[in-house]
Amino acid sequence: MEKDCLKTVESFDKTGFNHTMSLISGKYKLTVLYAIYRFKVIRYNELKRYLGIVSHKTLSGTLKELEADNLIQRKEYPQIPPKVEYSLSNQGETFIPILYSLCEWGEKHMGMQI
Repeated sequence: MEKDCLKTVESFDKTGFNHTMSLISGKYKLTVLYAIYRFKVIRYNELKRYLGIVSHKTLSGTLKELEADNLIQRKEYPQIPPKVEYSLSNQGETFIPILYSLCEWGEKHMGMQI
């Protein structure tokens, strides 16, 4: 049975699928969303240590894009040295069931030839 969101429309750029992919496409966006969800509130350096291999430039860009798309919140404290914390926005929280589905699919198919 075909779901409504997968039915053909006049152009791909007007689909919900395209909109969703535009928000989460990028090498580390899903990983960053998962990490922020896992820690609830996390500072930049903690996030960078947790992710390990991502460069400063890539992580900064990813965080800015996720914030611009209203998936995460950035809270800056007026102090020296500067303190910035990241957490999921309300809209970002609604994406968590999708992350769970991806995780469940991966665990089900781990080690299988697809």
